[in-house]
Amino acid sequence: MKVNQWTLGLAAVGLVSLPAALLAEEKANPLLTAVTPTTVSGYVNTSIHWNPGTGNTFVPGYAFNRGKQDGFNLDVVALSLDKPLSEEQWAAGYHVDLIFGPDANALATQSSGVAADFGIKQAYVALQIPVGNDIHAKVGVFDTPIGYEAFDGYKNPNYTRSYGYSLEPTTHTGVLLSYQICKWASASAGIANTFGPAINARANPPKAESYKTYMGGLTVTAPEDWGFISGSSLSAYVINGFNAGTEGGANQTSFYVGATVNTPWDWFKVGASYDHLATTDSTDSGTSWYANAWALYGSVQVPDSKWSVHLRGEYANSDTSLLVSGPTGIGTLANPPGGNNEVFAMTATLQYDLWKNVISRLEFRWDHQAGDNNMTGYGQDLREDPPSGSGLRNYYTIALNLLYRF
Repeated sequence: MKVNQWTLGLAAVGLVSLPAALLAEEKANPLLTAVTPTTVSGYVNTSIHWNPGTGNTFVPGYAFNRGKQDGFNLDVVALSLDKPLSEEQWAAGYHVDLIFGPDANALATQSSGVAADFGIKQAYVALQIPVGNDIHAKVGVFDTPIGYEAFDGYKNPNYTRSYGYSLEPTTHTGVLLSYQICKWASASAGIANTFGPAINARANPPKAESYKTYMGGLTVTAPEDWGFISGSSLSAYVINGFNAGTEGGANQTSFYVGATVNTPWDWFKVGASYDHLATTDSTDSGTSWYANAWALYGSVQVPDSKWSVHLRGEYANSDTSLLVSGPTGIGTLANPPGGNNEVFAMTATLQYDLWKNVISRLEFRWDHQAGDNNMTGYGQDLREDPPSGSGLRNYYTIALNLLYRF
């Protein structure tokens, strides 16, 4: 009995099942042999936002905040296909992350530049090169190696993203190499087309055809014999290149340092991160601006329970309005007007794992604009203190997040 190739492909990724006898008959089929090890996974991420108060002119510019105020939201749906490396010396595999929904538009990886609630977050060939402790390569589209937080919400201690994450690059098209130097140290280095996320984007024009983005970093992990601090890690990375996604294009350099530290108590962990983004206009004017973001993290897992609490405190500053979206919801990567800007933020997240495979979180976030920011370019001048009680400099968010992993 013969089965068409489409059915074999669905069976290979586990979407349909075939009788054992039929599988035995078809086991020599090259398509089935090639894709059988592929695994399918993903998640559905939803949220409810309530922002107390009305007339908030100050809208925080952290990632994925636009358009979610005071309502029910589908944040993103993710589907992953993965073929892990084999046992061979010269092993190969692949990984694909497809994303659907509003956050796919915000990530802005679409090579066409047209947002359609769909994006490719990652799509790379994985290679193992048997040199020393083995060099691992990703060739294609891959997540940036920088950052304390990730696009995938379940990997983060809090639901909303930090200002540090919002300043960092997110996705690159190129080659990333990683190497385990020893048990306590690993390094990575890569080259990509551009600093920005758009797949297959080029720095030319205005740069030369050979102009590329370069990245590298080091992670050290405390050895097992270091007591309670064992397993703690410290990372430092830098990325420099051209971002075609900014208005008119810009040269950008991102610096990151982050640490996760275990404590004498298994139920308590702390972390810290620092991000610096330096930007120079690609035009002859040479206009430049900067932004910094500091964050402290604390996580408590209530012993013998499904409860956990995650806290984050932040301070970010910039010599532009890069940290705010403005009343028109202008994105943070647009060429911002002048004016200093400072933001403090506190986030408290209560997580309770009630349902299997579901992450359920209730979060309260307070953002406070503290700087002498001139937002005349957005139709509002905040250099003067707003009238008492107007709430222009304070922005509150209460969010319920439900994420199902499969």
